Amino acid sequence: MKKILLSGIAMALLSAAIPPTKPQKTAPKSVTMATSAIQDKIKGGWAGQLIGCTFGGPTEFQFNGTLLNDYQPIPWYDGYMKHTMLNNPGLYDDIYMDLTFVDVFEKKGLDAPVDEHAKAYATASYMLWHANQAGRYNILNGMKAPESGHWLNNPHADDIDFQIEADFSGLMAPGMPNTAVQIGDPIGHIMNYGDGWYGGAYVGAMYSLAFVSNDVKYIVREALKTIPPQSTFYQCIADVIKWHDQYPTDWKRNWFEIQKKWSDEIGCPEGVFRAFNIDAKINSAYIVLGLLYGGGDFTKTMEISTRAGQDSDCNPASAGGILGTMLGYDKIPAYWKQGLKEAEDIDFKYTTMSLNDVYAMGMKHALQVVERNGGKITGDQVTIAVQTPKAVRLEQAFTGHYPVQVTHVRKNLENDYTAEFDGIGFVLKGEAKPKNRSSWGYESAFAFNAELYVDDKKIETAKLPVDFTHRRHELFWKYQLPKGKHTVRVKLLNPDPEHVVYISDLLVYNDQPVKSKL
Repeated sequence: MKKILLSGIAMALLSAAIPPTKPQKTAPKSVTMATSAIQDKIKGGWAGQLIGCTFGGPTEFQFNGTLLNDYQPIPWYDGYMKHTMLNNPGLYDDIYMDLTFVDVFEKKGLDAPVDEHAKAYATASYMLWHANQAGRYNILNGMKAPESGHWLNNPHADDIDFQIEADFSGLMAPGMPNTAVQIGDPIGHIMNYGDGWYGGAYVGAMYSLAFVSNDVKYIVREALKTIPPQSTFYQCIADVIKWHDQYPTDWKRNWFEIQKKWSDEIGCPEGVFRAFNIDAKINSAYIVLGLLYGGGDFTKTMEISTRAGQDSDCNPASAGGILGTMLGYDKIPAYWKQGLKEAEDIDFKYTTMSLNDVYAMGMKHALQVVERNGGKITGDQVTIAVQTPKAVRLEQAFTGHYPVQVTHVRKNLENDYTAEFDGIGFVLKGEAKPKNRSSWGYESAFAFNAELYVDDKKIETAKLPVDFTHRRHELFWKYQLPKGKHTVRVKLLNPDPEHVVYISDLLVYNDQPVKSKL
């Protein structure tokens, strides 16, 4: 097979042109579509995710705090999707995480309680990171949603996790953005809160509106109405839209404005003081960047949402899924569907579901949601009661907390660790792992037990499993402490000769940001 490496104008010419339309300003009260048209859009949404995830996979977190230059080749060729699904199946967490929740709806019905979704995701065999793993640990250790995703219990609450998993909610609710947000709300709070939840709500709303509009600008702007304007998520995306109006032909200028104003990481301990940024709002900004500057062109959308960097497989997966829903499966350019047919019957790893399975399931669930929300099905015609987006409640994580210092500890915890800091909160980073080797993929039933003391007061006794899928993502953390000097102490209750607790860093928060001397 000959690999094709294309970029810039040459790639743009391969996309199907979108007929010019008058800018859409309002939504109709109802839309009637053939069932075949809805199925085509559902297929386009799921296929678009697969295409975007595959395309962006090689550059995922390889370009942090920088964009991919035009000369950087990104492969695409016939058979690439099948090859990746068989040889790098873990890349598709965007999809198999979605399918976890789709499967619960299929088996337990649309009214399945959130505990069913939480159990399915927490006990799945796939590896997780960030908000997903922190939420999984919380669920497995007796905490329920929404507490499992709350920022006081989950240092990754603002991360991208639900954003990459929320596609199902919009694909289940054609033309009904408020319903899409409602479907995703309890599930999103298993692992996220605040901006982390808003990322998924916004993506779900864009998918929903893509069923009833062919205007990308309208979809992007209208979906944002589901997010409260007081939130930092709303303000970030509103800026991207504003900068697109100011620099309509220069996506890189917009990217630099995003970087300048919104790239400071506050929550995720792995991104603070580093170029790495898995924050939901900035990665959602890159989705919007691709959609707006792509202007309905599939190739431009893929290129821009990937070349913006950071989580460069998840962002084109979301952008590709939203645009694939708007265009429909049949109108996704043939160049991007080459080899898709042979991938559509392959079950995603950790599931018994293929794309063809989810096409059918998605259609069934969407029709059920339509009928539940004022629509009706008459023969092969579906009438959707289109919804006007309404803002959800305000949530903000890490309010009044600013990272001010990181101390590199980099040592194993023998029995006891003590440190002093000046601030209002901290995160103690590290991991429980087998001695003298990485914990990556490690399986063991052993778990440490350790106590956390702050200012000589015992805060908690925590289990620290060495098994990778059961691990605690951070060792300990505590926010909202009184401003001032504090002592943190960790006491190991059951040292073990085969395993260690490795402490990497102590991250400190205060109530005011550090001010540059420049």
